[in-house]
Amino acid sequence: MVETPQSFAATPDVDRGGDVLAEMLRSIRLSGSVFLSASLTEPFGLISPRHFDERTPMAHLRHVSIFHLISAGECTVELASGQRETIRAGDILLMPFADAHTFSSGEGGELSSAMDLVRAGPLSGMWNITHGGGGQETRMVCGFIESSELLYSPVFRTLPPLLIDRTGDDKVSALLTTTVREILTLTTDATPGSEIMLGRLMELLFVEVLRRYAASLPESAQGWFAALNDPLLGRAMRQVHGNPGRRWTVDDLAREAGTSRTVLAERFNEVLGQAPIEYVTSWRMQLAAERMRTGTDNLAVIANDVGYDSEAAFNRAFKRVTGIAPGRWRDGARSAPPYPTPMRRDSSSG
Repeated sequence: MVETPQSFAATPDVDRGGDVLAEMLRSIRLSGSVFLSASLTEPFGLISPRHFDERTPMAHLRHVSIFHLISAGECTVELASGQRETIRAGDILLMPFADAHTFSSGEGGELSSAMDLVRAGPLSGMWNITHGGGGQETRMVCGFIESSELLYSPVFRTLPPLLIDRTGDDKVSALLTTTVREILTLTTDATPGSEIMLGRLMELLFVEVLRRYAASLPESAQGWFAALNDPLLGRAMRQVHGNPGRRWTVDDLAREAGTSRTVLAERFNEVLGQAPIEYVTSWRMQLAAERMRTGTDNLAVIANDVGYDSEAAFNRAFKRVTGIAPGRWRDGARSAPPYPTPMRRDSSSG
């Protein structure tokens, strides 16, 4: 796992002493890579399975989000819900929950499963697909982001099932385009060490796509990303993320945010759908879960660091949020495979 990259450009939150998005992403330990390069020619129809399918390289990861980088041509992507979108060269697709979806273009192309078409590529863990009727070509590179999040952190929970970033002429778009171009080059050249660079670039791409999504939301939006843009909630969230071990009360948090207890509570409920102290607790549990997964501190130390006077109080809070005692959760988290296993084709598929 490599450290979550910094943003392309400083944000106002950073200038005021805290970047809530960066803190959240650090707490869920992003890692990623490229797993597929595809050349599809009209007519074609391709089924991309849910990526917890046991045959996929991401089957045993905790939480997987999928990227599709369209490098040439255009086609239609359709989700299981029926949502259909036309995608073109330069588009970046993010699917936070990696559900099943299809790609198609042209008349008469039969739907084929990607699992039946994959072939080993030039890099370890990366696969190729060449498929279709020989007409106009659509090329894409597919990557994944894995996170060791606790109970689907709000980074993912409030994202749409399909997020399309259509890069434009602005400065950050140009940098995104450069990043995508470098990913495509590394995928094609397949030189030694490419896997490490691809991982770093996929993480960087993920961070910047999320930043752009948050910045594009209207003022009336709800959810965690909308809260980042809200002046009052942004101040409160920076305080919580910057000092999670403080024994917060609603009055204290309201005072730090420059508002009243009543206004703060109403704003939290309106945008985030929870009370201020519920948000404090969820952030503490996210931090504690990461400490338990990766560190050696005992529960009493962790409890104190995230704001609890006793281990017993922390245990009750953790079980209330997660449904499981922290000791049992730690044992399960450490026994789960941390990295993708190689993709194996199902012999019954031919």
